[in-house]
Amino acid sequence: MLITCALALLLLSLEAVIVKKLGLSVARIDVTVAIIAFLALRANTLEGAAGSFVIGYLLDLLSGRYTGLYTFLGVFLFVLGRMVASLVDVRSGLMFALYAMGGDVVHVLLAVLLSWITAKEAVGGAAIFSGLPLQVLLTGAAALVLHPLLRRLDRGSERPQLGTLR
Repeated sequence: MLITCALALLLLSLEAVIVKKLGLSVARIDVTVAIIAFLALRANTLEGAAGSFVIGYLLDLLSGRYTGLYTFLGVFLFVLGRMVASLVDVRSGLMFALYAMGGDVVHVLLAVLLSWITAKEAVGGAAIFSGLPLQVLLTGAAALVLHPLLRRLDRGSERPQLGTLR
């Protein structure tokens, strides 16, 4: 878990530089969602939830938004990802990218909804929605690139299937 959180911090720092260099104002590369999606697929429940909490907290610190929003969404996305992972087969890099892209859509929509509900001066939803397709594509591309690295960092153990002994 410590390696995953350190990787998330490194990737968040790189993401900030790349987004600034590319001049993206409403879209970003959501590497944290890709890492949380991987945790939902591979980590045990306690380790994955704790890792998602830390990754969400790092995103809270680096985003400058309301503290607690991304921390909550990180853990929520992990739990939701665990439920979805029981319904779909995500073994290839392409399927992982699609899985992370779906998670990114949910992440952005919930962030906008919770910001709108809780804040007087919420960030403009129209601007965020206009950049959503590009953000989802960039997140999918990042997930495709990160998938081999994340698999290598994983201890090589797949999550056991129900009814099997390992």
